[in-house]
Order: sequence, then C-alpha cells, then structure tokens
Amino acid sequence: MNIVRSFRLWLVALVAVAALVVVTSPHATTYVQRVAHLETLIRCPSCEGLSVAQSNATSAIAVRHEIERKVKAGQSDSAIITSLESTYGASILLSPSTSGLGVVLWLVPVAGVLLLVIIGVRVARRR
Repeated sequence: MNIVRSFRLWLVALVAVAALVVVTSPHATTYVQRVAHLETLIRCPSCEGLSVAQSNATSAIAVRHEIERKVKAGQSDSAIITSLESTYGASILLSPSTSGLGVVLWLVPVAGVLLLVIIGVRVARRR
C-alpha cells in the first residue's frame, strides 16, 4: 500500500511539472528573440523536417524575411503563425496545432502513458 501512495505522489508531481511546462512558454522579449523563436516554430516549405532557422533554402529565407517583416509591423506571434499557416497550409508548423485534429496528436501519447501507468499499478497490486 505504501508503494501505491508513493507512486501516486510521484505521478501527481509529474503531472504538475508537465502542466507547468506547458503553461509557461518561452517569452521572447526583444525583436531578435521573437524572430528567432518564430523561425524555430516554422518548417521550411521545401525541406524535410528542418525549421526555417536551420535551412538556407530560398523558400526558408523568404519565410524568414516574411516573419521579420511581420514582427517589425507589430503583429503578434499568433497572428504571424496563423498568416503563415493560411498561406502554406498546416504542414508549415513543426509541431501539431493545439486545436482541431492537432489536439488528438497531443493527447494520444499522453493517453498511452497513462494507460501504461494504470496497467503497471494493476499488475503491481496483483503481485
């Protein structure tokens, strides 16, 4: 019984830390930091699995200039990302969206880990 309580405590702590990480996103305070952060979120349109920050392809350079221009114009990060997504499609984002079908892509791994934890607890109780 003591092991189960300890396990639950660690599980609660893990969930709290994960929630804290999700809630607190990196805060880009300067113009250069904002541009650099946005460039790491956007996929190179002509490359496989590279961000526009990592690629020197012509299309990546064009997207970097577009991001820089929009930041200079005072657009918010979400407005810039939405604009790029509407221009290039949802595949322009390196990580799945947190709305619509993207939610499923984020929740499936979490549900899998929780399922493994539940199975582990049940197996431990039987022994």
